[in-house]
Amino acid sequence: MAFSTTLLRSLPPTPLPQFYYQPPLKRLLYPRVTPAIPKMPLTARALPDPVPGFQGAVSEAIALIQSSPATWKSALLNNFLIFIAGSPILAAGLSLSGVAAAFLLGTLTWRAFGPPGFLLVATYFVIGTAATKVKMAQKEAQGVAEKRKGRRGPGSVIGSSAAGCACAFLSIYGVGGKAFLQLWQLGFVASFCTKLSDTVSSEIGKAYGKTTYLVTSLKIVPRGTEGAVSVEGTFAGLLASILLAFVGCLMGQIDAVEAVICVVAAQVANLGESFIGAALQEKEGFRWLNNDVVNVINISMGTILAILIQKMLRGF
Repeated sequence: MAFSTTLLRSLPPTPLPQFYYQPPLKRLLYPRVTPAIPKMPLTARALPDPVPGFQGAVSEAIALIQSSPATWKSALLNNFLIFIAGSPILAAGLSLSGVAAAFLLGTLTWRAFGPPGFLLVATYFVIGTAATKVKMAQKEAQGVAEKRKGRRGPGSVIGSSAAGCACAFLSIYGVGGKAFLQLWQLGFVASFCTKLSDTVSSEIGKAYGKTTYLVTSLKIVPRGTEGAVSVEGTFAGLLASILLAFVGCLMGQIDAVEAVICVVAAQVANLGESFIGAALQEKEGFRWLNNDVVNVINISMGTILAILIQKMLRGF
């Protein structure tokens, strides 16, 4: 055993075999080349638009909404969006056909006087509708309430806005030149001050008026009589016209002096309307003189009177 171990130690070490990888001849002749792929920057332009044209349409719509001065397209779009958002309020104060008539009025108003004019008409509508709804059950029991629970139809909308629409058209087409543009805007504000004062005085008078007098003879008559006035209703109508004139002044449509003119013109026109109602309405030969026709006469008087007062103050 010792001999074998000594023998093994005396033998020279045997080198281990060496192994080398020899690539095939084809690989040597045709080496593999990996093509270089350029890196694309991850930017918004590199990403495809999921809805072609959608972003452009939205941008165009936003620009149309914000356009100043207003155009017919911008007026139509803004009016449509506001009517959709305010549909519950519109349904409370207008019939379906009345909403259609109000939509035309709103579009015309936005085109002529922009957002300030539209806000003025919206304020008029909200206050007028609220006044109409006051003590509705009591008014219905007394037979003096408006039809359809106060929901106005197209005749009422057109009759209440006829003078304002006329001023809007005159402003759009520049009748009279720049010198008359402010007069048309004054007439527009005065027309709605007149109508709101008439609506509020009538509805509050029917709800809270303790004593109503016929304006032509000062005789005491029942509530709701054509041409009748009450202290409560008259005072409420005066406050309503002051409030709406203040809104017009706040929005920059009229100045403080013109606001006073609107209030004065509204009260004089409403007094004249009461005389017409007491003397002519529902009389033989004047059956055609219904509330809608009287509304047109009333607001036309308020509008014309406001313009004439302004012209007299500034000189013809």
